[in-house]
Amino acid sequence: MHEGIRVGWRMTGPGQLTWFEEALPPPPPGHVTIEVVGCGVCHTDLGYLYDGVAPAHKGPLVLGHEIIGRAPDGGLVLVPAVSPCGECAACRRGRPTACGASRMPGNHHDGGFASHVQVPARWLVPVPEVDEPWRLAAIADAVTTPLQAVRRTGLAAGDVAIVVGAGGVGGFLVEIARALGATVAAIDVAPARLERARARGAAVAVPAQELEPRGARKELARRLAAAAPAAPDAGWHVFECSGTARGQELGFGLLTRGGKLAVVGFTPEVVPLRLSNLMALDAEAYGNWGADPALYGEALAMVLAGDVDVAGAVGRHALRDAPDVLARLHRHELAHRPVLVPHG
Repeated sequence: MHEGIRVGWRMTGPGQLTWFEEALPPPPPGHVTIEVVGCGVCHTDLGYLYDGVAPAHKGPLVLGHEIIGRAPDGGLVLVPAVSPCGECAACRRGRPTACGASRMPGNHHDGGFASHVQVPARWLVPVPEVDEPWRLAAIADAVTTPLQAVRRTGLAAGDVAIVVGAGGVGGFLVEIARALGATVAAIDVAPARLERARARGAAVAVPAQELEPRGARKELARRLAAAAPAAPDAGWHVFECSGTARGQELGFGLLTRGGKLAVVGFTPEVVPLRLSNLMALDAEAYGNWGADPALYGEALAMVLAGDVDVAGAVGRHALRDAPDVLARLHRHELAHRPVLVPHG
């Protein structure tokens, strides 16, 4: 690859990715140019490319926000999936994920489905040299986002964590919650995901098809009591990670007295809910827009310590093959989280 040239794929229309080769421009003020080592493919990317979800940037756009790369000094770095401004009222009061001026690669500006990406220098997270560093790309969203969710709800040892949707983000949330000492129940439609959740510490793994909306909370309480008798039957922390209308309805229906609901997944569908349940149950609900960059070091440490198995959940693909990889993921033909690698 020639110095001063960047290559990659731009979304140029619904379902369309176009290869480009162009001169690498100088980075904007406060930004640096990162040489991409690997960029994970997220279902958010599929939403932009195939499902009509509109990114913030209008016009052709390089997708990709789960980025690990090399900084100008050659060091490995993680690029936060969402970078706050650091100056607004939300940032000053300790709520950077509520920053209205935050920017996300592959949404507000060109992202990581390319050989290079230009991002704010302020929030880069140093990574020690490791073998196959591309495997760590998913930390930039799929691990840090669930970590943000558990910190928002205050999940602690002895609590119950209900994870609705145990795929990419939800699968890592299972591992994070277990590492924190919570009793975990995983719910999903896919047997393979449930099996992985069991292997990574879930006390209960339930096919979503076995939970009827009206009786779901009672049935799940019965299964939890059988598997983990010491687990409390109220005050559950429910994490909706499926990004589906059915999952959101189920997650809301699983709220217990004093419970907490974190909406981690996204769907453009409108879901009818009886919000009075929050009042009647003295429950709480939280959103989840990315993660505070301050949590990235903790997420990285959990992965390097083996508490979260990123390496076993991802697969390597050449950047050149991105159109085929995204199409296969959209058709549910890949059981792993793809990482696009520009070099080698």
